[in-house]
Amino acid sequence: MTTNELRENRMSDAAGRLRDAFGEHRRDLHLHCYHLVGNVPDADDLVQETFLRAWRARDRFEGRASVRTWLYRIATNAFLDSRKAAGNRAVPSGDLLEWSTDIGPYPDALLAADPQAGVPARETVELALIVALRYLPGRQRAAFVLCDVHGWRPQEVAAALGAPVTAVNSLLQRARHTVRHHAPADPRDWRRPPLTRRDEGILRRYADAADPPSLRALLAEDVRITMPPAPPVVGIDAVVAFLSRPLDWRTFPSSANGRPALICYLRGPGSPRYEALVVDVLRIEQGRIAESNAFVGARHVAAFGMPATLEP
Repeated sequence: MTTNELRENRMSDAAGRLRDAFGEHRRDLHLHCYHLVGNVPDADDLVQETFLRAWRARDRFEGRASVRTWLYRIATNAFLDSRKAAGNRAVPSGDLLEWSTDIGPYPDALLAADPQAGVPARETVELALIVALRYLPGRQRAAFVLCDVHGWRPQEVAAALGAPVTAVNSLLQRARHTVRHHAPADPRDWRRPPLTRRDEGILRRYADAADPPSLRALLAEDVRITMPPAPPVVGIDAVVAFLSRPLDWRTFPSSANGRPALICYLRGPGSPRYEALVVDVLRIEQGRIAESNAFVGARHVAAFGMPATLEP
């Protein structure tokens, strides 16, 4: 066998091992990318970029137990490269759920379909944490996700980022301070909350509510709807008036980030079909809806495997 034939065989073997490894770790990698970018469509793109980079480097892929780490390193650096390409971004301020369109829900169905769903990092999708991560610059966010979400040691993070361990420790210190300012202090509260039957019942009633009294019975007095880029709606009177508008909706119950969610389609006047518009993710406290985070855009609906349009 010639040298070229030997090399082609090695490349073919490496490609096969890479495909197997990517298939095994794809779901876990997707959630890692979601932690980095904050919404499913951008996570999809980052996973695709990770595979392309891994494929180009497949001759260096040896199929050892560290393949998951190797893929995470590629994904993390692809994320950081994308941040550089976008130019310097100022650290955001204010309530991101009120104005940022970069955040999106993570369908619980993606976790339920995952054979590795018992891994603690896979449960770390509480919406408050996902929002808190957006306040971090790229390298701080990468270091925090790898270390405090996935449990990497600072030495491993340093190798992934190509930075000294002292620099990584500094990144982590600053990141932890920021995250704990915006998210629950106890990491156990970063996990998605348990979705109860009572929550599911409230979601069904919310979807069916068609008049102000029915809506008012479900809402907390200080209820808030966020729906970037539009301004929030705050207070039970304003929210009831907003939700009581005579619009032609079709809705489908679901769940995201451990919370009840409603996938919403709207048919405008004279339109022949319903258009995917928004995913509402509810926060329920003491049996009342305290908040509805509305993620506007067909791309968020598509993350749930739903079509862009529906026939009447």
